[in-house]
Amino acid sequence: MSKNDCRLIAEETSSATVKRKHIYFEEFDHNIQSERKKRLSSGGEIKIKTLALQAEPVRNPPDLNRFQALRPCSSSSSSYRVHRKRQKRSNFSSSGASRRWVFSSYDCSDCKDKIVIVSYNILGVENVEKHPDLYLNVPQKFLEWDWRKDLICKEVNCYNADILCFQEVDRFKDLDDLLCKDGFKGVYKARTGDACDGCALFWNHKKFTLLHEENIDFRDFDLRDNVAQFCVLKTKQHQPKSNSHANPSKIKKRRSRRLLVGNIHVLFNPNRGDIKLGQVRLFLEKAHKLSQEWGNIPVILVGDFNSIPQSAMYQFLASSELNTQLHDRRQISGQLEYPSRRREIRAQHKHIYRHRVWTHDSRQLMSSWSDEEVELATGNKQVTHLQHKLNLCSAYLRAPGNRRTRDSHGEPLATSYHSKLWGL
Repeated sequence: MSKNDCRLIAEETSSATVKRKHIYFEEFDHNIQSERKKRLSSGGEIKIKTLALQAEPVRNPPDLNRFQALRPCSSSSSSYRVHRKRQKRSNFSSSGASRRWVFSSYDCSDCKDKIVIVSYNILGVENVEKHPDLYLNVPQKFLEWDWRKDLICKEVNCYNADILCFQEVDRFKDLDDLLCKDGFKGVYKARTGDACDGCALFWNHKKFTLLHEENIDFRDFDLRDNVAQFCVLKTKQHQPKSNSHANPSKIKKRRSRRLLVGNIHVLFNPNRGDIKLGQVRLFLEKAHKLSQEWGNIPVILVGDFNSIPQSAMYQFLASSELNTQLHDRRQISGQLEYPSRRREIRAQHKHIYRHRVWTHDSRQLMSSWSDEEVELATGNKQVTHLQHKLNLCSAYLRAPGNRRTRDSHGEPLATSYHSKLWGL
């Protein structure tokens, strides 16, 4: 599979009963990387923010748009608001809660292989019990695992997925038993310490063979109890259908291809940007190493990064580098914790990130970096500038959306929202 063969379709959605915070990344062609280097040499460091993150013009195709603008109404139009609420409930019930997909504008007609990958934070059972304050408005029956597990499997089956990546999995056997009936095989990596959840990766065994599995225990690097997992998968050869009278010697089998899939759940704590960066750094380093060992195979990275697209963390992923000293350690992920109203979220988003994350701010930062924190983030207390060797591109960039749901770089403002967090 060449680096251009694998493209993803991204979905933007949130649910009251589950948490979905996921970012998809894939490697892009070396020609794009060469063009990026030329621009860097001629345009200075400010252009870093737009190279890997430059979105195509925002579109609203009439028959694909799921972000229809709301009809404006005055504060006194209470009857209209009631009507809209009833209408939404009616539409929701009659549609069976089905989703409208947003399709990428990228032309995949020439791609030899097309793979559908789903990344899903399914909300661990223990986390529901530990943090009931996050789900006060959710009826208890919708939080019960026996209710949710069947719905989760039913939902992912609707996607016709080839590969499934889950985070916050603490009932792996239940998922394994259910998904096995649908033709999936899977592996699980539990978190270390007292945590009961972990990451799980499933693949359609009719399409893929597992060649290699490898995991990261971040505890081994003093980076908390989070984990990451990698699987090298090989597509199975399928003899194409042909006329029975055709010459067998002229029938060609499709060549098997290999790819690397990585799945991670990054630390939540917004104040520990040093640990978050350290985890992602090791994740990227391992992905590059495995890709090279298996013949420079394509890389697809997914997970719950506990970050927002306007953050320094995302900048590091997408532009391949980050100067840690230009950013407050406590704002690396861009998480805005404990917002009381959606309006406040948007206001803080505009104030903090549009003017601070992507441009150099000469003002004194609120939180300096200690030698220990620098070492956790970069692996060396003498190094403050992070770099990685993967050429990553967000799968969200080519999926159309309007300015109510996207930032200036084409990324969704949020794919997860509850009473104490919004982000990816």
